[in-house]
Amino acid sequence: MTTSNKQDYYDLLGVSRSASDEDIKKAFRKLAMEYHPDRNRRAGAAEKFKEINEAYQVLSDSQKRSAYDRYGHAGVSGNGGARGFEGFDNFAGFGDIFDAFFGGGAATRTRPNAPRRGADLKYALTIDLEDTAFGVEKEVRLERTEVCRDCNGSRSAPGSSPSRCANCNGVGEVRRAHESVFGHFVQVVPCAVCHGEGQTITNPCDTCRGSGRERRSRTLEVAIPAGVEDGVQIRLRGEGEAGHNGGAPGDLYVLLRVRRHELFRREGNDILYTLSVNMAQAALGANLTVPTIGDEEAELEIPAGTQTGAVFQLKSKGIPYIRSSRRGDQLVTVDVRTPKKLSEEQRILFEELAKSFGDDTAGAGAENKGLFDKLKDAISGE
Repeated sequence: MTTSNKQDYYDLLGVSRSASDEDIKKAFRKLAMEYHPDRNRRAGAAEKFKEINEAYQVLSDSQKRSAYDRYGHAGVSGNGGARGFEGFDNFAGFGDIFDAFFGGGAATRTRPNAPRRGADLKYALTIDLEDTAFGVEKEVRLERTEVCRDCNGSRSAPGSSPSRCANCNGVGEVRRAHESVFGHFVQVVPCAVCHGEGQTITNPCDTCRGSGRERRSRTLEVAIPAGVEDGVQIRLRGEGEAGHNGGAPGDLYVLLRVRRHELFRREGNDILYTLSVNMAQAALGANLTVPTIGDEEAELEIPAGTQTGAVFQLKSKGIPYIRSSRRGDQLVTVDVRTPKKLSEEQRILFEELAKSFGDDTAGAGAENKGLFDKLKDAISGE
């Protein structure tokens, strides 16, 4: 940008040549809010802000402003107008500028010694399928950080107390003066001696070594309701890590994993079970007992002519719905087994049976054809 085509500084800030220092400051404040690159991402905003900043540096300085009024841009060339953004890198972003120049930030800044909530913990717990059907109470053993039992979190040895920090006089903060493109401002930062706590520990607790917290092992009872599924998390409020500076403790999340069962498989709230029957039971029908998810057994009638893949329903023998009196069902799938070996007597009987049906399996019915094909294969030894 050359001095010949620069825009007039008064026009840039939108003030008259007779504007007071306060008018110039207000105008710059308004434009800085509008064009600062941290707030305005439009093309040209950064360059516009640079020009506004340059104009403010000149017009806010009485000597530079006088020279500018007499000689224009040439009168301040090489001074404030040439520096543009100089000193601006000291700010991390718009929030810092707003705090320093416009007076914000102090009311919303979080004090280092403010109470802070403790961290949450996670614990993986493996349970059986039966536990999901009826509910159970389990013990979990874990290590966590708790408030020191000897100093009760004060960090000082019993009978002693912390001392007021001499560096910040117990405030926890110190004030630092800075000069910037916006002029003189004061920055409030945490005290480096007490780390913002306002006090120092002169006689630390031996148990926690002055931390106010200690690691301890705990055994907790977890009530697992009936109906839970694999992957569900149970939240135990206040059973996580201890808070800081009197803050609330975190929570404990117990992640449930369900072991694979040797007999049953869960699908939603139903229990799936496969029942193996022999060819005679399938052909003639049978009354059988099948295991359920509980300790009891259930009676199941297999009608004559049952085929592999047939499904029978045992009502309310499945998994309960959470917070409900309803239960799922147990679904029994039939698997008809064809014998691989036959005794001599069995072979003779099967041969007679096969002859009675004839070569075209007459009398067997179309739906039973697959069954007797298997019978012939077994007889021939294939």
